[in-house]
Amino acid sequence: MFLGIDVGTFETKGVLVDRAGRVRAHARRRHDIDTPTPGHVEHDPEAVWWADVAAVARELTAHPDAGVIDAVGLSAIGPCVVATDAQLRPLRPAILYGVDTRASRQIEALTARLGEEEIFRRSGNTLTSQSAGPKIAWLRDEEPDVWKAARWFMTSQSWLVARLTGAVTIDHATAGYFHPFYDIETGGWNIDGCDDIVDVARLPRIAESNAIAGTITAAAANLTGIPAGTPVVVGTTDSPAEAVSCGVVDEGELMAMYGSSGYFIRVGDRLRAADDLWAAPFVFPGTAVLAAGTSTAGTATRWIAELLGLTAGSDEETFAALISLAQGSPPGARGVLALPHLAGERTPFQDPTSRGVVMGLGLDHSRADVARAFLEGVGHSIAAAILAIQSQSGPLERIVAVGGATRNSIVIGTVSTITGLPQEVTDSPGAALGDAFLAALGVGAVESASSVRDWVRVRQVVRPAVADRDRLIADHSDYLALYAATAPLHRRRIA
Repeated sequence: MFLGIDVGTFETKGVLVDRAGRVRAHARRRHDIDTPTPGHVEHDPEAVWWADVAAVARELTAHPDAGVIDAVGLSAIGPCVVATDAQLRPLRPAILYGVDTRASRQIEALTARLGEEEIFRRSGNTLTSQSAGPKIAWLRDEEPDVWKAARWFMTSQSWLVARLTGAVTIDHATAGYFHPFYDIETGGWNIDGCDDIVDVARLPRIAESNAIAGTITAAAANLTGIPAGTPVVVGTTDSPAEAVSCGVVDEGELMAMYGSSGYFIRVGDRLRAADDLWAAPFVFPGTAVLAAGTSTAGTATRWIAELLGLTAGSDEETFAALISLAQGSPPGARGVLALPHLAGERTPFQDPTSRGVVMGLGLDHSRADVARAFLEGVGHSIAAAILAIQSQSGPLERIVAVGGATRNSIVIGTVSTITGLPQEVTDSPGAALGDAFLAALGVGAVESASSVRDWVRVRQVVRPAVADRDRLIADHSDYLALYAATAPLHRRRIA
């Protein structure tokens, strides 16, 4: 048996998986984010991450099918910044990934200091809200007492693995987002020109995702129910784990993760850098990814559902009511177009100041038109990211879609219709399955990365709607134009 646990933005999920890839048990815990001030998005590591992992682990290890757990794998949202003392105690709430946009001034200062060309050469990326380095610089500038007291600057799964094993590690796939501190040529830390912000001794040891970080300590065993001495792999962030979970491991394959935000990974046999996307190592040696992400997806869907008064009942009932309402409007939403940038936008715009817009409203429009426009707007944002990846890396051989929002037929259908590409939707518990596979690979229970395809089940294939293609492609052109027209206004108003 292999235990996989993934900590997401709003939910933690865990699975027990046997050697054949059969999921024997599930567990999950809901949680929320904290937004103490605009642009700041945080989690309490102890109250959210650790409490969830311990509870999920206790539930799964007590399951009748648990048997002997041979290895554990963890993933979590990232890249986050967690500052801890030498005893691994967090000194403040964790600063989350690209949805947290607090470090804009530090991005400008680091870019001016090192030069955009040197940053791109070193990390394969420009600095954005997805970069962890500027957030560490923000701690130095804005919370110097925390920065001085910090023994470690980690990310989410690094801290969780350390809590379980005592070993402070990070995988290459996540370290690759600690720009500008990670060197893509050497695969190690490079703090040249930044040694007043961080030193290597305060950063985790870098290792492969499926390498054994350590074993469960006695203290962790008491809190989680996982037997002491059980191997734990280094792990990775949620999106690479999600890619593994759906069998996206080869050149030209793309994973589209429809979650609270959108995240997209194209796997390749070499690094392909692009200034409006993210390049990083993948979880297996000799592989790399070109990645993109939207700031909102499920979060924008939830927001419009709340705004339209559709939140009575469970999440499933809420989203079903939203889709049902939106289906009362035809494709194109009778001319209403939405820009769903409620928390800025990541790729391909890399603009934390962008904000939501609804265009084209008239007295003849209804709640159904607004609902449809917002769901299609989320589809436009995802399609823009996927098309940007394709333009920088060449044709995509295969798209596999994962995540809860794949059940939103309007969003996923809009993406396929705009891009002209079919999407295989897997019937998978998500990143936690990828974590379990990495754990199995780490202890030699499976032969190779490609073995994960034996664990994958395709639920459906979503194909482009030919009848709607012209309408939605025209709308997509207007979506890009709407962003370009409103971006200067948003920058001025936020400034």
